[in-house]
Amino acid sequence: MQSSTHNPLPYTAPTMGLVGVLLLLAVTVTPTTLHAQWDMEESHTTAGLRGIVNIGGGVAWASGTNGTVLRTEDGGYLWQGCATPPGAEKLDFRGIQAWDENTAIVMSSGKGDLSRLYKTNDGCRTWTLILTNPDAPKDGFFDTLLFLDRNLGLVFGDPAHGSGHNPVEGSYYAFRIRATHDGGTTWTPVSDPERNSPGKNLMPIGNEGLFAASNSSAAVSGGWLWIGTGGGRVLRRRLYSNPDNKAASFQSTICAGNIDPISHRCGIPWTDWTNTNTPLSAAGQSAGIFSLMFRTSKIGIAIGGDYQKPDQATLNAAYSLDSGETWHPAASPPKGYRSAVAYDPTTKTWITVGPNGTDISTDDGKNWRPLKPTQGEPADADKNWNALSLPFVVGPNGRIGKLRSTALSTAASRRAEQEQE
Repeated sequence: MQSSTHNPLPYTAPTMGLVGVLLLLAVTVTPTTLHAQWDMEESHTTAGLRGIVNIGGGVAWASGTNGTVLRTEDGGYLWQGCATPPGAEKLDFRGIQAWDENTAIVMSSGKGDLSRLYKTNDGCRTWTLILTNPDAPKDGFFDTLLFLDRNLGLVFGDPAHGSGHNPVEGSYYAFRIRATHDGGTTWTPVSDPERNSPGKNLMPIGNEGLFAASNSSAAVSGGWLWIGTGGGRVLRRRLYSNPDNKAASFQSTICAGNIDPISHRCGIPWTDWTNTNTPLSAAGQSAGIFSLMFRTSKIGIAIGGDYQKPDQATLNAAYSLDSGETWHPAASPPKGYRSAVAYDPTTKTWITVGPNGTDISTDDGKNWRPLKPTQGEPADADKNWNALSLPFVVGPNGRIGKLRSTALSTAASRRAEQEQE
């Protein structure tokens, strides 16, 4: 959403001098351990961090305000400051996707041309601008960047009227989606040929938008795509039924004479959306769904609430057991507004974070309980978090944490005990 709803937590400007850096800056640090559920790590920046992606094998990337991008190759022991992408010194990088220690795409969020995508292939020493919001200068706002693999990706944005250059780009007001089938080299608009009334397909209701709080307002699993809105709705669509043919969904087969002026390709006509309501709060532009995740094609969780009422522990969590067709409120919800949710398959535990705490669920979102620091540990170890990519979590003022393995293994043990009773 193009308002303060895109910035639920205040940020402090970074002071590490990343602006204009042309080469990777490696800073050796000795991490400070809090011995809470999140072991705190030194980022050497005060940027507000909202983008985080863990690749595995010790490699993870993070991103945030003022063109900040960070990278680790040793599981978080050392976080390195990256070169700032050209012209990105004042951009807010809300999302990042990566595939190895060298290759990543970072997404900035902002009105008009402040929404961009940059890509690096050399470990963030250099960056290439691969997409600027086509609805600029007056319209459009990138919210979420999502890739299925190295080649197939999607960028989701707030409703916009389109550039008006042609029918494919669209002069009608709708949620904006662009797709790539070649790793970000070209981006093709997803069109909605049916153009039905508000609340149908990609048509928003009123001032409904998406949240760019944690780069997780959309999810893909088992061939399904889900989008969570600020109106508390979930838009879902079957992307593909056969994994071997999934690339076909990212390319247009019908042109009808309409060529996209940005990608010089035909638009992709996606229809057959199913839009469902959730029990999450949708009262005002500060409330709605902030994060979606499905651990299977059937079982998923929607997290959010009202960021202007961070302590309100109602209407902030729901779960689905039928691919998002229906949603049920959590019987015991998280203890406040939450901006991100993730699932740990090893311990079969869900975890969600926000400004006032961390909560976990071991029954697929039906019940949540706080994950608190133990006696003698810092009181805020569970608070002030924005985004998750397990085991990492990021927040304002350069805050990075790494989940201790014992935190969720204990929860798993408790679950096993409950199942035996």
